[in-house]
Amino acid sequence: MGWSFSLFPWLAALSALFLLTKFLLKSRKPYSKLLPPGPPALPLVGNIFDLGEIPHQTFYQLQAKYGPVIWLKLGAVNTMVVQSAETATELFKKCDLPFADRKAPDSLTALDYHQGSVAIGAYREYWRTLRRICMTEFLVHKRVDASIPIRRNCLEKTIKWIKEDVEKSKKNGGSGEIQLDRFLFLNSFNIIGNLMLSREVMESKLDKAGEFFDAFVLFLEWCGKPNMADSFQFLKWADPQRIRKNTEKYLERLLGFASEIVKERIQEKQSGKVKERNDFLDALLDEEDDIKAEGADKLSVKNVTIVLLEMFFGGTETTSGTIEWGMAELLRHPSSMKKIQEEIDRVVGRSRMVEESDLNKLPYLQATVKEILRLYPPLQMLLPRKAMEDTEFMGYVVPKNTQILVNAWAIHRDPAAWSDPLSFKPERFLESDIDYKGQHFQMIPFGSGRRSCLGMTLGHRMVCLSLATLVHAFEWKLGDGLTPETLDMKEMVGLTLRKKVPLKVIPTPRE
Repeated sequence: MGWSFSLFPWLAALSALFLLTKFLLKSRKPYSKLLPPGPPALPLVGNIFDLGEIPHQTFYQLQAKYGPVIWLKLGAVNTMVVQSAETATELFKKCDLPFADRKAPDSLTALDYHQGSVAIGAYREYWRTLRRICMTEFLVHKRVDASIPIRRNCLEKTIKWIKEDVEKSKKNGGSGEIQLDRFLFLNSFNIIGNLMLSREVMESKLDKAGEFFDAFVLFLEWCGKPNMADSFQFLKWADPQRIRKNTEKYLERLLGFASEIVKERIQEKQSGKVKERNDFLDALLDEEDDIKAEGADKLSVKNVTIVLLEMFFGGTETTSGTIEWGMAELLRHPSSMKKIQEEIDRVVGRSRMVEESDLNKLPYLQATVKEILRLYPPLQMLLPRKAMEDTEFMGYVVPKNTQILVNAWAIHRDPAAWSDPLSFKPERFLESDIDYKGQHFQMIPFGSGRRSCLGMTLGHRMVCLSLATLVHAFEWKLGDGLTPETLDMKEMVGLTLRKKVPLKVIPTPRE
């Protein structure tokens, strides 16, 4: 849902806003001749109603008129949108540090989530220490390599659960149709749980994971809703759209889940019955006394819980969503599906599962995953940055505290960087060295620089291995009576890039 609201609840707020007109307009005057171009802003509300139903697509369309750097006034918030390969290069090479701060959305101030977050935490010593722990204890190549058996085991179970669900459907007179996203979520969730906690979190099938999955999806939906409180500081106390309240409701459930895990581990450590392991949660608890947070003497148990939950967020939703988009595109392009199957059959054969050691021998699979990440970056707009000081950018002056939006979705469709950018063509990467790691700025699915995604190596491997395993293990047909031409590929507005209509498919084991 975009910026469309019933009129009456906003009359009082808009009346109050008119009292602030001079103040709001005055804040722009010193820079007015040096700011980037953008659509004319209405008094008070600015460009809020220019955002449309799906903002990242609206920004992409505005580029034809205003260019790749666009200036917006979202209420009282100065905002700059960057959405071409050239401007992304300038940002990450020259302005990474002055634009390294975050602007936490009001929804994620619920339960003080932003205070303990790595993803949206302010750029300060506490954040730098947390990032170091995450990089050295969880996401380094050595630890990712050591966790190969975990991913293989989780995928084996996922394949088994898919087969069982198909058989159950057929026994009940159904077609064997399944909703794929729940299996993908459960698979990713168990992989991340094993890495962080040295055990499976969801050991059974979908019934026990369903409550967490549903709360997680609703949490992300509320986080991604356009929020007037983000545009007008004085509305934060009122939370007029109840976005923070609803986010808090689902976040409380999710934090409760993570909190039980943390409490269990603390009790275990206090009892002296510590098992032989060295996982991410142990590393966080061991570092607890060494971190000096602003306003606190240590990394609190609450913040440990937030970081733990955030690792689940980052490793499950984005990964499972990317795989779902990939399967949808392969079902729309059966020739690409067939090429992957033939490549895997040639390298792996039919008598065993795909191993991670096989992935480098599967160039067409690798090219397909890059093309999926190009068209469907996990976060269509990277998490908002904030200018820490007045900064020159592309010949413009960007005032301090300006919100910086990097439209990865648009950058990946930049016609100056990509030929036929709107088409799904894995072949474009077969003879190309363009990668996803943040050094080729025409393709930044995981961001770049200081605020790049911590889990890009792990996430890429999970997508490659999961996609290869699914295509190798099953023949796939669309459910719901759909055809490649009628499959709904609409996007849902939210924090991450999700399919609006979940993918329903009929898998048949390949004999």
